[in-house]
Amino acid sequence: MHKLGLIGGTGPESTLLYYRELTHRVEEKSGALPPLVIESLSVYRVLEYCQKNDDAGLAAYLLDGINNLARAGAEAATLTGITPHRVFDRLQAASPLPLISMLDVSAAAAVQAGYSKLLLLGTGPTMAGTFARAAFEKRGIEVVVPTPDQQATIHHLIATELERGIIRPASQERLLAITRAQVAATGAQAVVLGCTELPLAFAGKALPVPVLDVLQVHLEQLVKFILAGEIKD
Repeated sequence: MHKLGLIGGTGPESTLLYYRELTHRVEEKSGALPPLVIESLSVYRVLEYCQKNDDAGLAAYLLDGINNLARAGAEAATLTGITPHRVFDRLQAASPLPLISMLDVSAAAAVQAGYSKLLLLGTGPTMAGTFARAAFEKRGIEVVVPTPDQQATIHHLIATELERGIIRPASQERLLAITRAQVAATGAQAVVLGCTELPLAFAGKALPVPVLDVLQVHLEQLVKFILAGEIKD
């Protein structure tokens, strides 16, 4: 097997999910547990860098973690949060390890599914920025996002509840109402859950269109790397 390094803590709930799912899926396929190493950083520092538009600081913070993964023997690394992908190109250029992009593998899955227009949900930096959209748009897929007020609501719920593992029914209904309204207004063919904590809020909930869960698509690719060393987008 190939040893995978995870930049975790961005946020903690999704890091737990990555560890649990990777160990279970690899064991199901191989009968053995995967070699993993996790460098746990802080989602709050990531969001602070984003709020200040300090991409250089964010990249340096994440790169320190990747260097630690390399010293721990990882053969490739990945980010377990989407927001840090805003500096993915910088990281890839400076990283001592090959990096597996959550956004690239998700965009490839969207192409395979035949989508041409998607609604993107995520943290404020993910929805307001261009880095997440670019991965889909360069493949010919249009990406739409909620209104600024709706983005502020979604970001607040992610930062104050979902990042802490808190799932309130009232908050779930707010997220669902925003999503349904935007699907109706934009004609989006699917909803991209562009934050690795969002599946916590959407689990078991009905939407008028399919959901593209970037975490699940990412996990599939990471299992392929662990078992066969496969890296592709």
